[in-house]
Amino acid sequence: MSSAELVQVEPANGSATPKQLRRVVICAGTGCMANGAMKVFEQFKQATAETGLQVILELREEAASDEVRLSKSGCQGFCQMGPLVSVIPDGILYTKVRSEDVAEIVVKTLTEGQVVERLLYKDPSTRKSCRGLEDNPFYSRQNRLVLHECGFLDPEDIREYMKHGGYEAARKAFVEMAPEEICKLITESGLRGRGGGGFPTGRKWDAARVQNSTKKYVICNGDPGAFMNRSVMEGNPHSVIEGLMIAARAIGASETLIYVRAEYPLAVERVRRAVADAEREGILGKNVFGTGLSLKCEVMEGAGAFVCGEETAMIASIEGQRGMPRPKPPFPAQSGLWGKPTIINNVETLAHVSRILKVGAEVFKSIGTKDSPGTKTFALTGHVANTGLVEVPFGTTLREIVLNIGGGITDDAGKIWKTGFKAVQIGGPSGGCLTEEHLDLPLAYESLRSVGAMVGSGGLVAMNQGTCMVSIARFFMEFTQRESCGKCVLCREGTKQLLALLDDVIEGRADVGTLNLLEKLGHAVQVGSLCGLGKTAPNPVLSTLRYFRKEYEEHIFEKRCRAGRCRALLSPEINEVKCKGCGLCIKACPTSAITGEKKKPHHIDAELCIKCGACATACKIHAVEGI
Repeated sequence: MSSAELVQVEPANGSATPKQLRRVVICAGTGCMANGAMKVFEQFKQATAETGLQVILELREEAASDEVRLSKSGCQGFCQMGPLVSVIPDGILYTKVRSEDVAEIVVKTLTEGQVVERLLYKDPSTRKSCRGLEDNPFYSRQNRLVLHECGFLDPEDIREYMKHGGYEAARKAFVEMAPEEICKLITESGLRGRGGGGFPTGRKWDAARVQNSTKKYVICNGDPGAFMNRSVMEGNPHSVIEGLMIAARAIGASETLIYVRAEYPLAVERVRRAVADAEREGILGKNVFGTGLSLKCEVMEGAGAFVCGEETAMIASIEGQRGMPRPKPPFPAQSGLWGKPTIINNVETLAHVSRILKVGAEVFKSIGTKDSPGTKTFALTGHVANTGLVEVPFGTTLREIVLNIGGGITDDAGKIWKTGFKAVQIGGPSGGCLTEEHLDLPLAYESLRSVGAMVGSGGLVAMNQGTCMVSIARFFMEFTQRESCGKCVLCREGTKQLLALLDDVIEGRADVGTLNLLEKLGHAVQVGSLCGLGKTAPNPVLSTLRYFRKEYEEHIFEKRCRAGRCRALLSPEINEVKCKGCGLCIKACPTSAITGEKKKPHHIDAELCIKCGACATACKIHAVEGI
């Protein structure tokens, strides 16, 4: 069998075709590796050897029909259910696999052709076992373009990427297309930046292309803090490098750089290896594709500052300065790194580029909406049954993502809560909150902006009815305040004051003027801040004030937190009807605030109570209420 035939097998296709080499793919993304994926991989090597199966660990030009290929992949997206093991072409996906499960998989599946039922994913709504991807709603309801190969290709094998058509688009860009043709194609496709602002990618490239400079740069923004971009770098780094190459050809750059935060060690390792392999294969370096053009690619580790996701702050960091934004214009396309024309695109944007060159602008535009074509990857987390990476076309609704792909809202114990949906925070820490009335809102740049939210880099946090929205606003405000670089007075001091006002609300010190001051200050920070971090930092506060004002008013005027999350507003009491006088709460109380005789109802002294919750935890009959 040729290697070209071998790599035509895809995990989304569970039907076998002639001459397909059986393959076992272990997810080796950060999440699965943290849960023991490499132990599973090593156990597969040992168990297959003991069983006598012929196992190959790397891509071959020729392979026997009775051999089994064992390989790793990047993140397959279903992070909560890892480690994941796919068996191809059987169309089987095993979840939460441990090293002690491997022997059973080898014997039953690889030898006898049977399925290990207990390792299959069970739909939380129907409790039906899902054999593979096609009957698994988490996967079947997505449109995985950027993420598809992350869960199949070996990210550390450039040959496999090339056998799947990798670097063909880059070759086309360098050999067959002029820079203006590339810019025109990307513009016609409608591709917009996936890092937050959604600026048209083709227009940005063309602005740098027309600059009269002998030196230009292209930078890949590894988006400090964006999990989906981390996963693409870990799972398919060559797609990012290929996008960089096409961008470089489009603007006439001879140097590119990938900026990755140092806290992503696996992404750094795999990107560095991918660059070295591309250089070894002659794809990067001198005389690219025989055109006489040279192209260099470097990998730089950032210190993880959130503000360095802003392009001018990133440029400052690369130049060895403190990561702080600067006023625009001039824009980086005019004067960027070292004062030269520079294009900055994030990982997900670049990963789309080679596909556009392969399929054309019209095919790309057929997915998504008119003004927001293509797909978007979201990191879905919070109170949902299925957390992980989700890729859907723009225009998909929150209902589809959270309730269908996500499997529904859960309570704090992880059980499905059918009427529990309360809100989602979308767009990362400086995004906005959306409510039940937005469940059928098509997610796109313009539609989200109209309701005070944004696509951002794709964070999506689902919240149930037990969530305090004031505390949520404070949680995100604390993050953005801490990450402010301090250059702008309004951002540096304004976010600090917003945080202090939120503390007043949840600790019972707020008064009638607090709400107006929160809104007034939030709008001032938006208008007066220099970069996107400051301009969007008040979004969680302003959006929760807009949609959950009643909760703020309850905190301020009634001194009550309906979710019971704000400890200073709790009023613990012992239900005299329920209380049996067992004394467990008295023993648990650290301040001796509870008194009462044995077998008679106990009482809590409000002056002595510190609202620690120890009594409620100790009470086995739930007689302690209000905490």
